[in-house]
Amino acid sequence: MFLRDGFPVNVLNQVKLVPEVCRIYCATANPVEVIIAETTSGRGIVGVVDGGSPLSVESESDVAARKQLLREIGYKL
Repeated sequence: MFLRDGFPVNVLNQVKLVPEVCRIYCATANPVEVIIAETTSGRGIVGVVDGGSPLSVESESDVAARKQLLREIGYKL
């Protein structure tokens, strides 16, 4: 399942409400790799590698734009 042109913050709470979801390991727009271990008892997530590094430092105008976007999509600050 892929979420394209969406905002993960919009669906994060709904995903957490699914009974089968135990933990949210990662919520990012960057490419990621999931490290999985398998034993005779089953499989589990060992970790998540975030594939992107920051491109820059957020300026005051960037902060204002991010907060405005979050308001527009209905996220409570």
